[in-house]
Amino acid sequence: MAIEIEHKFLLANETWREQISHSVIYKQGYLTSQATSSIRVRISDKQAWLNIKSATIGTQRSEYEYEIPLSDAHEILDSLCSKPVIEKTRHLVTHENHQWEIDEFTGENAGLIVAEIELKMADETFAKPDWLGEEVTQDVRYYNNNLAQIPYSQWRDDA
Repeated sequence: MAIEIEHKFLLANETWREQISHSVIYKQGYLTSQATSSIRVRISDKQAWLNIKSATIGTQRSEYEYEIPLSDAHEILDSLCSKPVIEKTRHLVTHENHQWEIDEFTGENAGLIVAEIELKMADETFAKPDWLGEEVTQDVRYYNNNLAQIPYSQWRDDA
């Protein structure tokens, strides 16, 4: 079984931008999102994947990912996935031997920027860069499958 161990954070400032090593544009859509799991299609550059993820809240979740033909992924994204489709640029930043993935959303989630770090072990320690803000790992609103259902543009301040 594949396990993803991940922490999500908001950003405290923009200084992370000076440390970007690479950026990739992603489009992803959800075929289904249930109480137990979500199934999505993701496209980046010239590659595509089918991803199955448990709906567990917190730092550890089961995750399975399979490469699929790009033409199939475009068809699935256009005709079978729920709308809105998630659109984002993923910026890669290395800080003290850990790679951070900073997702800058566009489309209906424009304005949202979330930093994620994937760890090898649940108790692994990591240095927190000065650009890191509040941890939102436990807040389900920041999960991509929820952003596809209730986009950031629809959030209310009192939510």
